[in-house]
Amino acid sequence: MGKIKIVIVDDSSFSIAFIKNILEENGYEVVGEAGNLEEVKEVIREKKPTLVTMDMTLPGTDGLECTRAIHEIDETIKVIVVSSMMDEEIIKEARDNKVSAYIQKPVDADELITAINRVMASDELYELLQQEHFAVFKEGLMDGLNRMTKTSLTYKEEYASDKEYESDGMTIIIGIIGKFSGRMLIDLSKETSHNLATALLRREPKNTDELLAALGEFSNIVSGNACSILNRKNKALGLRVAPPSILHGDSLFISTPNFRTTTAIAETNFGDILLNVGFKRGEEKWI
Repeated sequence: MGKIKIVIVDDSSFSIAFIKNILEENGYEVVGEAGNLEEVKEVIREKKPTLVTMDMTLPGTDGLECTRAIHEIDETIKVIVVSSMMDEEIIKEARDNKVSAYIQKPVDADELITAINRVMASDELYELLQQEHFAVFKEGLMDGLNRMTKTSLTYKEEYASDKEYESDGMTIIIGIIGKFSGRMLIDLSKETSHNLATALLRREPKNTDELLAALGEFSNIVSGNACSILNRKNKALGLRVAPPSILHGDSLFISTPNFRTTTAIAETNFGDILLNVGFKRGEEKWI
């Protein structure tokens, strides 16, 4: 975890001193303080902190207005509320304003440090997932094909896209849950579907249901093995796969999710297979 620079926002000199002492004793750098909205804007622009501890009750403003002002300057700055006020309504408002954690005064040192570690580690964990997941899923498809059909594949194209695309005839979607949620999608033509299912079953499929079951299980194995590899890289990911959803037919259009995905085209003995995978941050879990 890189150096974390912290600004303390509170109108109480006692609270500032108390929180600052906890943070500095635990190796964090306190780079500034603020007690009202204008001071908040000034110190954020000048000091460019990584994280802000935020009191909810401030002269002429409140912690939520200050949080919005911080994120207008830099939306990547994490805000942890440290306040004597804590009820369901205000917690909901804090979530809606992209507060990352909520600590009630009097401040417990262990609780505050744990909250900071979890909030900041989440960024690193998501970055790890974004950097490594697609290579792992590509390897998962290659390994699954090799183990289940004794054939290999070659990736001939890779790209990111946010546009709707037309299916070749059959799409298998695997939902993924855990610390971050996402999906794996495999798309292939009717001919490729039949050829692959025949290789998986080692005979012609008896009917459409058997073909769909074979392709669904193949996709489930590919995604499950890939998630297992990622979990071994960092068990905090806790990735799990949902049962496959299979769409098939003519003129089938697949919409893009509201998060970034990457696509690769695999050339196989059975025909081309499209692999598409992506993850989103989702809502952070508070402690």
